[in-house]
This record gives sequence, structure tokens and C-alpha cells, in this order.
Amino acid sequence: MADYTLRAARQADQSSIRRLIHLGGINPTGLDWKRFVVAVSSDGEVIGCGQLKPHGKDVLELASIAVHPERRRAGIASAIISHLLGDVPRPLYLMCRSPLGPMYEKYGFRVLEPAEMPTYFRRISSLVGMVEALRREGETLLIMKLQ
Repeated sequence: MADYTLRAARQADQSSIRRLIHLGGINPTGLDWKRFVVAVSSDGEVIGCGQLKPHGKDVLELASIAVHPERRRAGIASAIISHLLGDVPRPLYLMCRSPLGPMYEKYGFRVLEPAEMPTYFRRISSLVGMVEALRREGETLLIMKLQ
């Protein structure tokens, strides 16, 4: 049985969300607490988070999935992802490091070629490709889509 619950984020969770994003090494831009779902431990600590982030009116991104390092590998990220995928309109996009691609494929996401990407993601993909210092050895940035 899970020792945490999922709920919509509250304004008071904003600093905890930022801390988790920092710990996860995730891009800290666009962190509007109103779009987040958080996992809260039985003692009230925010231990995981994720959001649905809009990019204009027609593009929605599954983003900012983060779990406290001491709580990873306990199904928290999966619970957050499943919750966020609930009744969300399709298509839904995401960006992740290449080693995480297989995890998202389990939910039905597939890797996109640049020509298939919305403009926002094509720009990000191109920028990351140009900034070699941001890449970890053997990893690339994947842009994925769920129909």
C-alpha cells in the first residue's frame, strides 16, 4: 500500500515543487503550481510532482515529473504520470533524456522526428543539439507524443 497520496498542488507547495525540480536537474522554467499534481507522504512532505504544461493553445506537454531521490523506484512517478494522463486531450507531448524513453513508451508515447514536432519542440531540440555541453555522454533529448 502506498504511503503517499496524490492531490492538486496548492500555492504553499510552490517551494517544494521548485526543490524537487532542482534535485531532479529539470528545466525550472514554466513552474506554475496551479498546473501541478503532487505526491504527499503520510507526514505531509511533498515527495513528487508533475504538470501538464501548455505551449500556446494547441500544444500540451507532460512535464516536470520529479520524485525526491530517496523516494525513487517506489512507483511514485508512475502514479503521477497515470494521474496526469487521465482525461487529458491528445495529442500530448513530452521531452525527456533518452534513457527515459522506454519508460514513456510503456504509456504509448513514441519518439518524433523533427518534421513531426510542433514548432516549440523543434526549436528546443535544435537548441539542445547545438549546445553540446548540455548533453550527457551517450544521451540525447527525445521529443515524444501520445496520440
